[in-house]
Amino acid sequence: MSDWAAKRFWQNTEIRKTDAGYEVMLDSRPVRTPGKLPFFVPTEPLARKIAAEWQAQNDKIDPTTMPATRTTNSAIEKVMVQQAEVTAHLAEYGGTDLLCYRAEGPEALIARQAAAWDPLLDWARQELHAPLKVTSGVMPVAQDPAALFELYRQIEAFSAFELAAFYDLVTLPGSLVIGLAAARRLLPPEELWERACVDEAWQIEIWGYDDEAERVNQLKRRAFLDAAEFLFLVQSA
Repeated sequence: MSDWAAKRFWQNTEIRKTDAGYEVMLDSRPVRTPGKLPFFVPTEPLARKIAAEWQAQNDKIDPTTMPATRTTNSAIEKVMVQQAEVTAHLAEYGGTDLLCYRAEGPEALIARQAAAWDPLLDWARQELHAPLKVTSGVMPVAQDPAALFELYRQIEAFSAFELAAFYDLVTLPGSLVIGLAAARRLLPPEELWERACVDEAWQIEIWGYDDEAERVNQLKRRAFLDAAEFLFLVQSA
């Protein structure tokens, strides 16, 4: 993002249909990625979202207020050139999925994790044909390679733009199942994030708020919701 212009230099923002997809125009100039590559997206709704991000900028450009633009840059400059590697990296989360590692106590926390996470694992078993084993504590549990392959198959078909958003949907909660549940719209993204944060909510109830931890959690929550919106706009076609 350091290559971006520091100050706004345009008056109007619009989109334009091209053979590659949709471009975002700043007056008559097309947006480029930080690496000066052509900037395009596959759907009109996503292009309009990005155009709105640029139009909302004041005198100085603030990249932190432009999540769809940043994810598009990642899709073009990072994912497109190593899509197989990104897919494989995300698939590895199935082997250490958050939902499979449960507390050894107290009973109230164990019950809360089960209520939030068991339905998602049931869905993965029934709909994705990927039954995952559950364990208590931090010792790793070996998952069935056949189940992990089924999870891999789910993300192998994603486009680079889908995968760029999916990256945050998996890595932020630490759960491939939650990421897939978001991508398949099993539950609203907000609810999925709350389910991912069962342990954090429990710690707050026991020890009270930690301002810094809460600030970080809210940043992650916003990034998760932004990624889900980006993915839905990609899939809107």
